[in-house]
Amino acid sequence: MNETEEVIRIAAKGDGVTASGRHIARAAPGDVVQADGSLAHGPHHATPPCRHFGTCGGCQLQHCDEESLARFVFERVAYAAEGQGIALPGMPAAHLSPPRSRRRASLFAINGGGRPLVGFREGGSHKVVDLQQCEILAPELFALVAPLRRMLARRKGRYGIEIDLTLADQGIDCALKHFTVEGLEETEAALDFARENGLARLTLDQGFGPEALWEPEPVTITLGRVPVSLPPGAFLQATRDGEDALGAAAREWLGGCATVADLFSGLGTFAFVLAGPAKVLAVEAARDAHLACKAAAGRAQKPVHALHRDLFRNPLQADELNRFEGVLLDPPRAGAREQVMRLAESTVPRIAYISCNPASWARDAKLLVDAGWRLAELRPVGQFRWSTHVELASLFLRD
Repeated sequence: MNETEEVIRIAAKGDGVTASGRHIARAAPGDVVQADGSLAHGPHHATPPCRHFGTCGGCQLQHCDEESLARFVFERVAYAAEGQGIALPGMPAAHLSPPRSRRRASLFAINGGGRPLVGFREGGSHKVVDLQQCEILAPELFALVAPLRRMLARRKGRYGIEIDLTLADQGIDCALKHFTVEGLEETEAALDFARENGLARLTLDQGFGPEALWEPEPVTITLGRVPVSLPPGAFLQATRDGEDALGAAAREWLGGCATVADLFSGLGTFAFVLAGPAKVLAVEAARDAHLACKAAAGRAQKPVHALHRDLFRNPLQADELNRFEGVLLDPPRAGAREQVMRLAESTVPRIAYISCNPASWARDAKLLVDAGWRLAELRPVGQFRWSTHVELASLFLRD
């Protein structure tokens, strides 16, 4: 290359991209690639706040300022829609969750060089970054990393442990997989760890599924002001801030509906936001989440009817959907093609589609648009700060 090139945008996987299509690792919009291949930082290049950035796989975009982060999230959503030929409505700026707001995370622990390493994996590697700092985790979760390291330092032999941390109503829910305790001494040590660190729950999976070793009181997560039992490993939005942003969109778009079907409802994240005055049918395939939602609705006397049904294998049919004034759809990353096809055949007046994958959302959205629906609103949400993971909320109306 004999000329300089300016980075104009961030690609889906986090590289900076020039007008000629060249990809530059850890380059921000406005950076200039010199003739010798070096990078001159531009006005949107930020100093990464974490010492582990560049090694740790937890973040990809700490070198970008707030403006370019928001633009990246916005463009990921807009480009996904445009790629399917979907006309874009006026879109607001992307909503970004603040630093240190992640309330759930999956870490790993190994005994590296005779000492425990606890943290995220390196990007594209099984190596573990021993976290000494983290700018995305809620402070309460990061504060448990050092105690975990001290507890594991007493273990002998080789190990590889998966650590799931969730900030619940009662405190930290800590789940350890491939962590075995043998005999009274090891069991008491694990209980001491839970007690000394004020854990809400300590769950061990020793090869036979998760079992709670310590849970002084039932662990709950509050959704729409309703405490819901939190089964081990249940899905939860990554940040309270992101959940609130998505929930606000759902309430704004479907709040006037008397009846709503919440499909892929999980624990009831959106069902409890919408319930009262709306009557909500909450449909979920995961039995533990379904039962938790059903029990919480009964205790709180909320108009939520929980239905256990696998919407991939047995989607709600058009005649079933036609009973509702609105539908909320929040499927896994793969999208919900079969269920969306049935929605496209229905007469439901409005659909709020929440997605954690702009690409699969766009493919599903195309089915609705081709069937006569109109994309009326589209809101990008970046609750995984400094990550290439993007979410969105959308509203479809029948003209």
